Amino acid sequence: MGRQINIIGAGLAGCEAAYYLAQRGVKVTLCDIKPNGFTPAHTNRDYGELVCSNSLKSNDIYGNACGLLKQEMRILGSLIIEAADSTRVPAGGALAVDRDSFARYITDKIKSHPNITAVCGEADGIPQAPCIIATGPLTCGGLAEDIKQKLGGGLYFYDASAPIVSRESIDFSQAFEGDRYGKGGDDYINCPMSKEEYYAFTQALVSAEKAELHEFDKREIFEGCMPVEVMAARGEDTLRFGPFKPVGLTDKNGNKYFAVLQLRKENSDGSAYNLVGCQTNLKFGEQKRVFSMIGALKNAEFLRYGVMHRNTYINSPEHLNGDFSLKTDGGIFFAGQITGVEGYVESAASGLMAAIGALRKLDGQAQLMPPADTVCGALARHVSTPNADFQPMNANFGILSCDKRIRDKKQRYAYLAERALKEIQEYKEKLCQ
Repeated sequence: MGRQINIIGAGLAGCEAAYYLAQRGVKVTLCDIKPNGFTPAHTNRDYGELVCSNSLKSNDIYGNACGLLKQEMRILGSLIIEAADSTRVPAGGALAVDRDSFARYITDKIKSHPNITAVCGEADGIPQAPCIIATGPLTCGGLAEDIKQKLGGGLYFYDASAPIVSRESIDFSQAFEGDRYGKGGDDYINCPMSKEEYYAFTQALVSAEKAELHEFDKREIFEGCMPVEVMAARGEDTLRFGPFKPVGLTDKNGNKYFAVLQLRKENSDGSAYNLVGCQTNLKFGEQKRVFSMIGALKNAEFLRYGVMHRNTYINSPEHLNGDFSLKTDGGIFFAGQITGVEGYVESAASGLMAAIGALRKLDGQAQLMPPADTVCGALARHVSTPNADFQPMNANFGILSCDKRIRDKKQRYAYLAERALKEIQEYKEKLCQ
């Protein structure tokens, strides 16, 4: 029958895995509930939909671990990073995309591939091996119950997305375009605030009415996607030392401000803008009221309000090997946020690594994990190393060991990046042997 595999879930991880395997001659059946069904967080009929933000974070290879991870994935042949590079919108040093074009690019690549059969349906349990389960953090129904029974339950945290406003509704008499320190041109719209405006805004933000969350506990909020109202409640100056920091932002007259909210392009034609750092769980009416207190947004048209939803992930160190396969069945792989990696790029990377593991399994080869000194390898070890307090993990330089004492942070990061790129290239060559 040849090499065949089933993949459940056509998000970033599932599509990444499907394409990698199909490119190497494996016959892939990719099953997803779209376009006939959607999770509570999804609306786009295409695969690879981005929910929380249109940014895949920094593209800086030598100064940011997520930027380095992207380059590692480019070297390994990532479809997701290819799609992002092809549909990017200006965002300074970040890799942001036109969401619809990005999802369409991925869907076209998947559905036109001769080795991929796309099927619309819902899995009622863990399929027989070989398979990859990449159903994401909102896994539900029979599959969720089967995972719960076989893996002893799941863990969860809350994730949030930010509002989106139309460009034409922004008051440019109270806003200016430009990136921090003048880098990247006029990629962002900056909404400045005076001291009085800022403190009135934060007070309204903290006291605003929130949407109800069942079984909600703020300890379950993932720090990397903190709702802006929760952040503001930690202290009145928290936001202006965080996402609202004014450092490096001056208008054309050289004016500086007490706090600045940045807006980032949401699509390629620049008709919609995302409120950077403003993930929220406020009720929709409250979002309109509170964010409209910012001068530049006083008449803003909200194209989409922020939402919060529960994300589920398994206790991966207890159940997964370093190649993302089950310890109890090496032919069943998990990928994506359900494994406890956090972030778009990290999720796609786990799909890539699960695909590599599955391919080697299909070909009767031994497991070959990425080197520990690469971001890919460090994330693989995070999900497979015993940990009594396992939590979702973003790419960061802290998970890479440094064999040299380099006090300067920039020099240390550059060294770690150079070493990682050398080792991921050597890893790629080993995979081809």
